[in-house]
Amino acid sequence: MLKKIVIIGTVDTKADEIKYLKQKIEGRGHHALVMDIGVLGETPFEPEINRRQVAEASGVSLDEIAAYNDEDKAMQKMAEGAVKLSMDLYDNGDLDGVLAIGGTMGTDLALDVMAALPLGVPKLIVSSVAFSHLIPPERICADLMMVLWAGGLWGLNSICNQVLNSAAGAISGAAEVYTREEETRPPSVAVTSLGQSCCRYLNWLKPGLEERGYEVVVFHTVGMGGRALESLIANGRINALLDLSAVEVSDHALGSIVSAGESRMETAGKMGIPQIVAPSCIDGYDVATWQPLPPRFIGRPLHVHNRLISALSTTKEEKAMVGNVMAEKLNKSVGPTAVVIPLQGLSEWDRPGSDLYDPEGIIAFAEAFKDKIKPEIKVIELDAHLNDKIFSDTVLSLFDEMMSKVQVSPK
Repeated sequence: MLKKIVIIGTVDTKADEIKYLKQKIEGRGHHALVMDIGVLGETPFEPEINRRQVAEASGVSLDEIAAYNDEDKAMQKMAEGAVKLSMDLYDNGDLDGVLAIGGTMGTDLALDVMAALPLGVPKLIVSSVAFSHLIPPERICADLMMVLWAGGLWGLNSICNQVLNSAAGAISGAAEVYTREEETRPPSVAVTSLGQSCCRYLNWLKPGLEERGYEVVVFHTVGMGGRALESLIANGRINALLDLSAVEVSDHALGSIVSAGESRMETAGKMGIPQIVAPSCIDGYDVATWQPLPPRFIGRPLHVHNRLISALSTTKEEKAMVGNVMAEKLNKSVGPTAVVIPLQGLSEWDRPGSDLYDPEGIIAFAEAFKDKIKPEIKVIELDAHLNDKIFSDTVLSLFDEMMSKVQVSPK
């Protein structure tokens, strides 16, 4: 069960905390390798991978990095070296998990390392800015774990120790169950959706796709779900995409705090992954239920989903703008792409008498989208609601037609 776990941090400023983590991990029977990413200060102990090695892995010397006299530029260069050394360890079978600790500096570097390592390798960042909006969604890899480092700015204390104990246990436990053996998987189809109260097409799509021999991987489109989707597509883990919930695109375009980033709905197209898209759920603009509404939104229809998230009705003009944005994104596609627009409603909350009902808005979206989409992308305007079975049947029929022309294999 011996596992090799890399601890990344600045030994000059966090020596006690790093030594504490190393002791706890090795107390569980594993081997902990410390990678020092500091630049200037004194190091109280010699790590397994010292800062000069990290710098040299980036192509320059530590003295050259120090001579930058620019902490941001220096840390970015150290990040290059840390990524290179981490990948070398992984390729040589000497890395079964990574634990990084830090404030904004260490977290910035650690995010690069975690993004470079393959899906499945245990990754944990203990950070004073964990879960912060300072971290853009594009930089969070699909399987990253984060722990808020309470009491961890300067030295050990009872609160800090408890956080580090949990972190050491978490990365050790994850490493213990981690295996690099490749399992045989059927071809995978990613499907985007919101919950059952809003979108019901998975009731038909999931069993239909499984009957066709595909593994169905569902992504919850509440910001981070879309980021995980985009990163997994980029990493080659997805064979085909049914991107049927576009709310992250509209949220980002309209400035919502719920964002999957600027590149949402672009990776599959750029990589040539077969995709079927629908504008589902753009009828709502996501806001935090616990925050007061900005004055410009007061008076709009509002659907309160729970104490975390609510959806404001998007206007006819906003839906048209989202139509333009989606068309621009899909026009970049180099692979098979088709679009289905359900004209009778884009979510369960978009029905007569419901909070987000806006039939004129759907028409405005469709007209704006069709005006901009390139002619080789097939567009079907379906006289049905998103949650009608005929919508799912139409998607499956398009999927069969599309996949009959491409070859897929397990990822």
